[in-house]
Amino acid sequence: MNKADNHDLIRVHGARVNNLKDVTVEIPKRRLTAFTGVSGSGKSSLVFDTIAAESQRLINETYSAFVQGFMPTLARPEVDHLEGLTTAIIVDQERMGANPRSTVGTATDANAMLRILFSRIGTPHIGSPQAFSFNVPTRIASGMMKTETTKGKTQVVKQQVYQGGMCPRCEGMGALNDFDLTAIFDETRSLADGALLVPGYSMDGWYGRIFSGAGFDMDKPVGKFSARDLKKLLYGEPEKIKVEGVNLTYEGVLVKVQKSMLAKDVEAMQPHVRRFVERAVTFTTCPECEGTRLSAEARSVTINGKNIAEVCTMQISDLAAWLRTVKEPGVAPLLSGLQDLLDAFAEIGLGYLSLDRPAGTLSGGESQRTKMIRHLGSSLTDVTYVFDEPTIGLHPHDIERMNGLLLQLRDKGNTVLVVEHKPETIAIADHVVDLGPGAGAGGGQICFEGTVSGLRSSGTVTGKHLGDRAVLKDEVRTASGQLEVRKAGTHNLQDVDVDIPLGVLCVLTGVAGSGKSSLVQGSVAGRDGVVVIDQGAIKGSRRSNPATYTGLLEPIRKAFAKANGVKPALFSANSEGGCPACNGAGVIFTELGVMATVESTCEECEGRRFQAAVLEYTFGGRNIAEVLEMPVTEALTFFAEGEAATPTAHKILERLADVGLGYLNLGQALTTLSGGERQRLKLATQMAEQGDVYVLDEPTTGLHLADVEQLLGLLDRLVDSGKSVVVIEHHQAVMAHADWIIDLGPGAGHDGGKVVFEGTPRALVTAKKKTLTGKHLAEYVAS
Repeated sequence: MNKADNHDLIRVHGARVNNLKDVTVEIPKRRLTAFTGVSGSGKSSLVFDTIAAESQRLINETYSAFVQGFMPTLARPEVDHLEGLTTAIIVDQERMGANPRSTVGTATDANAMLRILFSRIGTPHIGSPQAFSFNVPTRIASGMMKTETTKGKTQVVKQQVYQGGMCPRCEGMGALNDFDLTAIFDETRSLADGALLVPGYSMDGWYGRIFSGAGFDMDKPVGKFSARDLKKLLYGEPEKIKVEGVNLTYEGVLVKVQKSMLAKDVEAMQPHVRRFVERAVTFTTCPECEGTRLSAEARSVTINGKNIAEVCTMQISDLAAWLRTVKEPGVAPLLSGLQDLLDAFAEIGLGYLSLDRPAGTLSGGESQRTKMIRHLGSSLTDVTYVFDEPTIGLHPHDIERMNGLLLQLRDKGNTVLVVEHKPETIAIADHVVDLGPGAGAGGGQICFEGTVSGLRSSGTVTGKHLGDRAVLKDEVRTASGQLEVRKAGTHNLQDVDVDIPLGVLCVLTGVAGSGKSSLVQGSVAGRDGVVVIDQGAIKGSRRSNPATYTGLLEPIRKAFAKANGVKPALFSANSEGGCPACNGAGVIFTELGVMATVESTCEECEGRRFQAAVLEYTFGGRNIAEVLEMPVTEALTFFAEGEAATPTAHKILERLADVGLGYLNLGQALTTLSGGERQRLKLATQMAEQGDVYVLDEPTTGLHLADVEQLLGLLDRLVDSGKSVVVIEHHQAVMAHADWIIDLGPGAGHDGGKVVFEGTPRALVTAKKKTLTGKHLAEYVAS
């Protein structure tokens, strides 16, 4: 036997990343291993932050120092020893780039191939592939052109045109925006009195000085400004001004809003900025390019009677069929490459998308599968593929297909590591590693390693819950009213009329791409009293923590300040109270160029982040650092009664405990939270908004089977307190628990967009003509 054959295991010795407690584990190569355990038990810390991170770091080190200078520097994970690593390819749930210029086509190379195709065989010929790109403007040059060579050529150029495909009117965005000026300023107030309603425009700071320095009358109501002043206030071009001896730039409010807010994707904005943009800006389809983003020249070129804009609006499965009608031997390799790419979309269950769909509108599950496409046809073998809950956003019908794809990757000789909660996917694993027993500090240990049947009888939390089956309720609540949706036609919806019952727990279901999110985003969101809690990622740096994100730190700082007679800013590590040595970060980073940045605990504050003087002040017998080290459950008791009673803080903590985050430390960095924990943190924060109808987009994302029960309890409490709850969900336990189900389908894309069933879960299970959902729910309840 050859020595090389011994290396059939990935060995991890003494992993201590995040909450891992000296974990040692052996993972078989060329097999499918599922990592299970409650949310926050350390699965991602082991798979992503230890195994995959070290693999990527070692690969980066093979490049020259020059190339490494352009790459993110990765620190070595805290682990004693790793052996048997292979190249890791990570397919995570991060949403695809939130750039408004990014579409499914631009994100997957499909557009790049189509542009070459149209530039080569489209008629009439108008130029290079750039002439079909909506991100490249047409440039016209005139004047003297010099070529710097030994022979030094000089030529005079008149009207040299560099053809781009961008629509000049909307600059390739497909939409024009108009401002509702009543949401920008209050004409009855003066600038000094807060006339500007744009977030962040406070006249107490530099803005006040800039506006007065630019010559505006700060005490005159904006409604009484002359037309010239108003134009300068809103649309003034950038101009240099000197204020109190400092050189500054003044530019009109709308010019600045355009740059700072509208250049970003709405999804990536902070909630208050997003609300302002939705209130102040109306987007209308660009009349010149009719929303296609492309110039008239680019749209004039056709292949078999279709231009590039029409091709991109087609459903991908239809586009693949159209492409087969294009016969042109001169571009055969390009056609076959594009054909394979489009077929991969259909194979992975995304044939219902179109290439012009903005990338920011894809759900977490759709983004993950879009990233998978480039790996399916890959000839690489002996690679480690790392998946983060690949079943997110998938209907039970689609999970079967996803399981097939994972096995296909394994059968090509690859190691497949999957962090997963769904029993249907855990069931296909060759090997299971269960982490726990609890979450956060209560987790980080290996509870079980072995086969799926071994897991069932192991007695661990996962093992006990693996066979969980929710039962249909005997009695369902009766609706107190209804939310009428009429003639809904967003995306693929086909003039849908449906009544969403109020005062009950209503579940919207259907295969991926059937139109669930389109129904909510197009016809329910934005109505009065409707709060939508979606899957958008939480934006947070390592300085953000649950206390800052939920607004909990505010009442705590005020309580400390009041008890000690000092100002609240002292009790924020990001403000005046921060340790001067590490600027309140608790750690000191030493940059070493191309080598990994070294992170060491700050010796001055010993990682507590605050100045020593601030820690002298106490409240209820604890200083601020001790309070931030408390887990939510301990803080709940601390702020409930006695001298430390703080009702505002207690209310926020109750919501955190409600969503199952009782074990989190208040000051734990957001960057250390798992995907499921971030989702629930968002849920806890947005539950504070005053709404009558809560719409939740797949709240079971990242939840362990044991936590689903707790979530159902939370949904019940919301409904019993008089709220209406609408949940977009594929989890059968949530469907079984619903009072009313609206099932969309029957398929995805243009095969979906209809209501195929509405009624109680029991009626769906016993319905004679079963929908796909009914079939899977019946199997689930019966098994």
